[in-house]
Amino acid sequence: MENSKFNSGKLNAVIVDDELHGRENLKMILENYCIEVEVIGTADSVKEAKKLVNSLKPDVVFLDINMPVLDGFDFIAEYDELNFMVVFVSAYEEFGIKAVKAGAVDYLLKPINIKELKQTIKKLLALKTKEWKTESSSESEKLLLPASYGFEVMLTDNIIQLEAEGCYTKVVLLDGKKKIITRTLKDFENSLSDKFFFRTHKSHMINLKHIKDYSKLSGGYATMIDGSKVEISRRKAPEFLKKVKSLLSAV
Repeated sequence: MENSKFNSGKLNAVIVDDELHGRENLKMILENYCIEVEVIGTADSVKEAKKLVNSLKPDVVFLDINMPVLDGFDFIAEYDELNFMVVFVSAYEEFGIKAVKAGAVDYLLKPINIKELKQTIKKLLALKTKEWKTESSSESEKLLLPASYGFEVMLTDNIIQLEAEGCYTKVVLLDGKKKIITRTLKDFENSLSDKFFFRTHKSHMINLKHIKDYSKLSGGYATMIDGSKVEISRRKAPEFLKKVKSLLSAV
């Protein structure tokens, strides 16, 4: 079998679920709808999962939470450092925040939605290409975004900017997508790291990692990596320049 660590276009996966139907169903869906994924093993317990993962060294583990004796969180606790990505697969929404804190890349609800699964696979492939390690990336934080189907776990590095729209916020992402989230910009300001995210004025916040250039013309604005221009208020300009210089000096 080809070693997945040298094949960025393919993901080797292990499925962990104490129910046979859960394992077989997810394996069938992946084989039929996600050709980028090769299921190289399945396990029905944390004990068996650890043996598989240690021997097969998969790129990703699709992990059920509620299992007898030891659960999905117990499995993660077995590792001081995760050298594989984790996607929790559960019938229960209430573990979402705990999953994020445990280092999960994503959280899928049962029954599996094909469209959401495909989005998760795209995210996993992007992270693998960047040789991303779940626990070792100190600069990349995660954010829990509400969605119509439940919630989505997102890496904050993927956010270019956020724009206030009343009680909602438009989140602009690196892949060109825009998401309307039922949270105020102030909520995001309180949640996101002020090391990388900066409130340029009352209606915009930007990710300082994705600035292309800055101009003092027309009152002052930053051009982002996607070509969009965001106004920097005169009152905020000194703090903005200080933060950008501080960030660059740390690189």
